[in-house]
Amino acid sequence: MSLIGHIKELRNRILFALLFIGIGTAVCFWWYEHGLGEFIRAPYCNLDEAFVGPNGDCGLLITDVFGGALIRLKISFIAGVVVSAPFWLYQVWAFVTPGLKKNEKRYGVGFVVVSSSLFALGATLAYISLSAGLELLLNLAGDDVIVALTAQDYLGFVISILLAFGISFEVPLLAVALNLVGVLSHELLSKSRRWIYFLTIVAAAFITPTQDPFTMLLLALPMCVLFEVAIQIARVVDKRRAKRDGLAAFADLDDDAASPLDARPSSLDDRPSALDTRPTGLDEPTT
Repeated sequence: MSLIGHIKELRNRILFALLFIGIGTAVCFWWYEHGLGEFIRAPYCNLDEAFVGPNGDCGLLITDVFGGALIRLKISFIAGVVVSAPFWLYQVWAFVTPGLKKNEKRYGVGFVVVSSSLFALGATLAYISLSAGLELLLNLAGDDVIVALTAQDYLGFVISILLAFGISFEVPLLAVALNLVGVLSHELLSKSRRWIYFLTIVAAAFITPTQDPFTMLLLALPMCVLFEVAIQIARVVDKRRAKRDGLAAFADLDDDAASPLDARPSSLDDRPSALDTRPTGLDEPTT
């Protein structure tokens, strides 16, 4: 294709991707009153009555006229991007695929599937830990404080912790990708295993917005397991790469060429020869 053809193709792909995101946003905007809003507020509503009121009143405050509409649009847009991800990701993939080789397409599909799964796993763990983190942070305010969360602050908190967990779970995959391109070796990763685990725990303490030990360990422990899986994958990849490089060293030799073996005679020793078939353990005849 010509340069103009590539630009037109890119424009069409972007328009289709935006169309799918718009459709997903519209569906989620309708879904907000049928379960999506309750799903977002569930970690807050599951708190003790001291925080949400005796009647389970877990409503969020809105301090301006357009606050409710903006919050609903923001939640609907984020959920629409997630719901329509298979459709707009296909548009990205369809634009990139013609320039990739067969093995590159295979690696690309695997990378997208694994990265999406890791992000979803991290976001799920974050959602599970939201109630515990909120309760710990709100308890620090004391007993004489009335809790009244605004919708903007609560939504920002939820989004920040979901992104923190989801993006953090992508880091071990980055280590595998660097190993596949030859930047990181298994030997280096194996020697740095203790430092990797230590820095992972320290990073989890800084990344988690709640700053409580439960949420920190919920992020750090799965990341350590994922890093160990990445190290083992790097070990297998390096072993296969070494075997492939060893075979490639003889690729330019002719089939009738002599093998590069050391033909010098070895020194004799007192060990019995392999051709010696005399029975052992018998006494020698005396003279």
